[in-house]
Amino acid sequence: MDGSPPLIDQYSHGAVHGELGLGSFETHLAAAVGAQGPAPAGTSYFDTVTGLAIRRWCPPLLGLEPHCPPARYLARRREVGAFRAGRMLLRGCGIGTFLLAAGAPGDLTSATELATAAEAPAHEVVRLEPLAEQIADTSGSVDSFLGYTAEALYGAAQHATAFASGATHCDGRAPEAGEVRRAADRWLRGRRPGERLGEPALLRHLLWSAVATGLPVQLHCPDPAPLAAFLRATAGGPDLVLLPAAPHHRRAAQLAALHSHVYADAGPRPEDTLGQAPFGKLLFSSGARGLPELYVTAARSFLRAMSRLVREWTDEGLCGAGDGRRITEMVGSGTARRVYRLDAAAG
Repeated sequence: MDGSPPLIDQYSHGAVHGELGLGSFETHLAAAVGAQGPAPAGTSYFDTVTGLAIRRWCPPLLGLEPHCPPARYLARRREVGAFRAGRMLLRGCGIGTFLLAAGAPGDLTSATELATAAEAPAHEVVRLEPLAEQIADTSGSVDSFLGYTAEALYGAAQHATAFASGATHCDGRAPEAGEVRRAADRWLRGRRPGERLGEPALLRHLLWSAVATGLPVQLHCPDPAPLAAFLRATAGGPDLVLLPAAPHHRRAAQLAALHSHVYADAGPRPEDTLGQAPFGKLLFSSGARGLPELYVTAARSFLRAMSRLVREWTDEGLCGAGDGRRITEMVGSGTARRVYRLDAAAG
């Protein structure tokens, strides 16, 4: 929407380093649309809504006409160079502040690298499970694992903007010490280096430990319903932000409306969630991973969806133009600034 301040992207993973040929670009694009394996014969993953959005919004940022053929776009990308193309895309995407999921090594940009490329603030959100997995790789005993994990959580809380958990279920109480020790012993005894954490009691222990720091906690839950008891039990605690998978955004918005400390991702269709919760309980995210183009398309899609919705409300006389701009700003940046305690000047 014209005149809106830059968005705050509350959740993404960063962009890839290095050049991308057609094959590697398509691999990242396939992941973005939830596909596996090659595209059907005679087609490509540009033949998706996300692919169309990339062709519409990204070529002009690299000096090309909209809707240019994929081969022309990728040739221009190589001509400009991966580093410069990434900077041009990130700086033109309309996002003014990034919250970046951190905690696992990989080939994606760090918060510092993303901030430099985008010429915008980027804040770290520490993921709990990779933090524990890295400690487990070097811990020789249950005592050392639990002790080092507690120290790492405390240390992370001194610099992180928020924590993030992938726990899909958590009841209304923290697990008892004995339960945590037994779970840690089971996991460490049978674990190979690099193995993912899946022990339910440890996942709950990490989540409750993160809540105890007072930082906001993102809950990456495909379906937020199994977290209902946990949401009730943490009333009065730090802010919790639900980031569900489709088609559960409406349910997440309803839970955000129900609990004063709970917020929810606005989802890919804001019109579905804005009717389920107060506007100040919803936040924008791109969820981008790998391709810097995905930051561009997510921001454009969100703003266009909000513009259509606000125009409809204005035409019906439900709100005025000023209200529409204020609502868009609230969901696009204002609520995230408040929940994640971001300085208004610095982002």
